[in-house]
Amino acid sequence: MAVRPTIARFPGDPREQEACGVPWGVTLTPFAAKDENGIPPVYGSGGELLPRCENCWAYYNTYCEQDQWSWDCSLCGTTNGLSSESIARYALPDSCPENMSSFIDLELPLEESDEMQARPVYVAAVDLTCKILFNSLYSLKTLLQLERNLQDFVLSLIRRVLELTKSALLAALEALGPGSLFGLATFSHKIGLYDVQGPIPVVKNVFIPPDSVGNLTMELEDVDTCKDRIASALETLKPTTSWERTTAAGQGVDGVLLGGRGFGVAMEALLKYLGSEYGNTYALARVFAFLSGPPDYGLGQLDTRRYGEQYASKGEDADRALLPEQTPFYKDLAAVAVQAGVCVDIFAVTNEYTDLASLKFLSIESGGSLFLYSNTDDSTLPQDMYRMLSRPYAFNCVLRVRTSTEFKLGHSYGHFFPDPEYENVQHIICCDSFATYAYDFDFANDVGFSRHSREHPTLQIAFQYTEVVPLDEPSVSGSSSSKRAKYSLRRRLRIRTLQFETARNINEIYDSVDPEVVLSILVHEVILSSLENGVREGRILLHEWLVNLTAQYNDAFKIAEYTRGSLTTSHFDVAFTQCPQLQPLPRLVFALLRNPLLRFHEEGVHPDYRIYLQCLFSALEPSSLTRAVYPLLASYDTPDKQAFPRHSLSRAALITSGSPIFFLDAFTTLIVFYSSTADAALPFPPPQDCLLRTTINKLKQERIITPKLIFIRGGQDDATVFENYLIEEQDVEGSGFTSVMGFVSFLDEVNRDVVEYLSKSNGDLRK
Repeated sequence: MAVRPTIARFPGDPREQEACGVPWGVTLTPFAAKDENGIPPVYGSGGELLPRCENCWAYYNTYCEQDQWSWDCSLCGTTNGLSSESIARYALPDSCPENMSSFIDLELPLEESDEMQARPVYVAAVDLTCKILFNSLYSLKTLLQLERNLQDFVLSLIRRVLELTKSALLAALEALGPGSLFGLATFSHKIGLYDVQGPIPVVKNVFIPPDSVGNLTMELEDVDTCKDRIASALETLKPTTSWERTTAAGQGVDGVLLGGRGFGVAMEALLKYLGSEYGNTYALARVFAFLSGPPDYGLGQLDTRRYGEQYASKGEDADRALLPEQTPFYKDLAAVAVQAGVCVDIFAVTNEYTDLASLKFLSIESGGSLFLYSNTDDSTLPQDMYRMLSRPYAFNCVLRVRTSTEFKLGHSYGHFFPDPEYENVQHIICCDSFATYAYDFDFANDVGFSRHSREHPTLQIAFQYTEVVPLDEPSVSGSSSSKRAKYSLRRRLRIRTLQFETARNINEIYDSVDPEVVLSILVHEVILSSLENGVREGRILLHEWLVNLTAQYNDAFKIAEYTRGSLTTSHFDVAFTQCPQLQPLPRLVFALLRNPLLRFHEEGVHPDYRIYLQCLFSALEPSSLTRAVYPLLASYDTPDKQAFPRHSLSRAALITSGSPIFFLDAFTTLIVFYSSTADAALPFPPPQDCLLRTTINKLKQERIITPKLIFIRGGQDDATVFENYLIEEQDVEGSGFTSVMGFVSFLDEVNRDVVEYLSKSNGDLRK
């Protein structure tokens, strides 16, 4: 469980919090095997015996004052009595994890509701729809001719998507542990359910009614014994074309049938089946939904015509219009998934507008992931699938964060489902070791923390989760060859309690800033602002935050000078030269403004790609997010010798370094660039056993998704993809803080805005 605060020293009171201008909060990665310093928890049992405060329900921990009969809560100060069992337990304090460490992981007894099939279930739902759109003004004869001409072309595209899907599912079969159950379903204008128990796969088709969902049952196969037959079933997948549909199965235009992707109906039926409605009680159920376009039939169909609307002519903000969901169907369906304990991962393989703004809730609120692949040529879908299923994960998780009485939680950010009854309780159906959440804090009153008290600001995180543990047990015959993997469930409680120091002044706050965590909180805030008010407002919020921080910093370090209440300083320290911890922030904000997350619709940013980035960025831990926002550019003299570990993202850096090889890490993309002046004797691409390749392979293994690796030889290959990351020197004439502004011009504008901000404040930033 890694916990990283934006500031290691907390502000003393609300006035100081506002004056410093730095977000106050933490990021939390609850299922990380170790804390942020690489220290694992102390494991033990008897989690149900752990004493809890009668007032705030916090757990007993090492920061609590204890005597023989009672203990004082480290969060609220309440004195609590100890039970006879706890008194006997704490007679030998070194034998109890809660007295040995503030970071513990204890086993809990399983409740009756947890007595279920301890075999994880995975269901793949594959889109077979082959959709062809035509203008309704065409005649029937022309439509038929067009369809015949385009049929082969469209089918070839769909087949490529299906081949990619098959490869991903074959990778999934390799990653799944023995004893897992696997089901295969397809959807178009009908739902196909596969039975592979016999020598030949059999598919049962159920036609989807336009406005309702029926019951369905499906066969779940043991991956260990049926892997080959499941693979054979995957080979039978083929696209469903409009020629095969009945009149009721699509939108008809002059007799030619269009659409027919009944995704919503298929998902609702699968969730009902995997839930307890039909008596199925699986320990873990996970659905892999593969989409090649927007749902356009039956329940949950989406109207994608809004993407083609000319918003500018209507005086509307396209970014604001395309970010909200157009129907609550998938958000409501996510609640059904959470109730059923089913995690849904969505894999969209399409460059067509699919309205991920509406679909995303089904994945992120059920603890799943949302992936977008705009083409099949360089897609990493199979690798991402294998990587996702190979790492450990917890399920049926409950996350609760508590604070000491002086402060409280503000906003909570992340892919979870908030408890409808209890405040600050989040449900997470599936949580891996990368999943990260964020919280910001507010003071509970105007008093703040006492600098003269022995009490410290205290934070406690409780994370209750279940894991499936494989147990190898011999069968009745007892032979080693007939061993079969079985599973058992373990319910665990992971608790981390932290205490923080209070800063004596603003300078100490600035010296304790973690810029990567600050960026994480900012990203969550601008995403929320963009969803509510549009991308333009999100950009304004981010820019104004940096101006405010710069002004507060210059005021704190007495750089701003006033004469009779009037500002006399015109040049400010916009680079934070007196505070190393703040120095990365201008570049991070500049890069975030240049990122497609916050670029405008008219600049060519696809709304689905923006939604994908929102979902990706809001789940990344701070270091990974920093790399995704501001790539790392390093140089090499040879593939085995690094020259400089970090350069600015500018063409000047390439020229002045004199190095022949550059390596750029943009998190989702890795680029090796050989300059046009590189010695022809240097091996291209770098050999597998060199330092550069070792670095690349290590980064690929550490990533939550598979980065694309690109090799470019300057002067011979198209270097556009590499040059697009050199954002700091792209200065052009313009006004405002548009996305085409270079970094130097950006700092100049921040300086002008700081002058204006301080002039209006008349030397008192706290008015």
